[in-house]
Amino acid sequence: MSGEVLPAGYGDLLEQVKAEVRLSRLRATRAANTELVGLYWRLGRLILDRQQVDGWGSKVIERLAADLRAEFPGMRGLSRRNLFYMRSLAAAYEDPEVVQRTAALLPWAHVMVLLDKLDGADDRDWYAAAAVEHGWSRAVLTHQITSGLRTRTGAAPSNFKDRLPAVDSDLAQQILRDPYVFDFLDLAGRAGERELEAALMDRLQAFLLELGHGFAFVGRQWHFEVDGDDFYIDLLFFNWVQSRFVVIELKTGKFAPEHAGQLGFYVAWVEDNLRRGEHAETVGILLCGGRNDRVGRYSLAGTAAPLAVATYDALPPAIQDVLPSTDELAEALRGDCDVIE
Repeated sequence: MSGEVLPAGYGDLLEQVKAEVRLSRLRATRAANTELVGLYWRLGRLILDRQQVDGWGSKVIERLAADLRAEFPGMRGLSRRNLFYMRSLAAAYEDPEVVQRTAALLPWAHVMVLLDKLDGADDRDWYAAAAVEHGWSRAVLTHQITSGLRTRTGAAPSNFKDRLPAVDSDLAQQILRDPYVFDFLDLAGRAGERELEAALMDRLQAFLLELGHGFAFVGRQWHFEVDGDDFYIDLLFFNWVQSRFVVIELKTGKFAPEHAGQLGFYVAWVEDNLRRGEHAETVGILLCGGRNDRVGRYSLAGTAAPLAVATYDALPPAIQDVLPSTDELAEALRGDCDVIE
């Protein structure tokens, strides 16, 4: 009651009780969801088996949906469309135990995305596990699948194996992407490094999502001095999962060897001035518009700092697929005029 004097420690007790209630509700929701997906798999298995034995077509499923809705009028999820998804679930996961370990840990709407977007069991399991671990929404899961996150994760060339301890190098590699997909940006014309940086900061939440799990923004154009000389780090992040600073340098053009030297200098300064004893080693990521892989490999071999060179795409994958490549454009131009290369 208002004005009542509460005993010492009441606030802590209230917070603990609220936390227990929330945890219990979460467990109940997960249990109900697991049972629902299990039910859908069993219904899908019955439909699939009957179709395979008796050759039932879609008309029978339509009638089945109508009869089920009549029998269970208060139950959602018994539409014709959903019954087809149940059949797809049973076809995709032959073992019900596998369903319980993967798909059943996600809401049914997420499972529908997995069934719609992915054909292979390995891909479905990978994205399902990632969605559970990171708490992705349906929209985020769809984006990660569409942008090919699994094939991009850890794909950037780096010198981590040679510059970091074995276990740490594997962990650090997993925070990399190649290419990074910045399809959320609205860049007109040929944007420079500063325009790209400003656009990324304007859409920081989307940028953090693309960087991956555990990234926290530290600063932009992070200023430091060395004996009176001024320097500026494009973007500085801290990955709290791996407890390490990540220095990101932006180049809209093609990677050049001197870029590695500049980034290595920044990483060395962060190591000496920002890293604490409990932190893992600082790593650097050079984000560029393109690269020659052999040039990148030689450049990374010549620096002592743990660095990676990754590219980025600022167009959605669907648009990239229909655009001609640079070689195709050059070939087309050769038909009309000489091309200076």
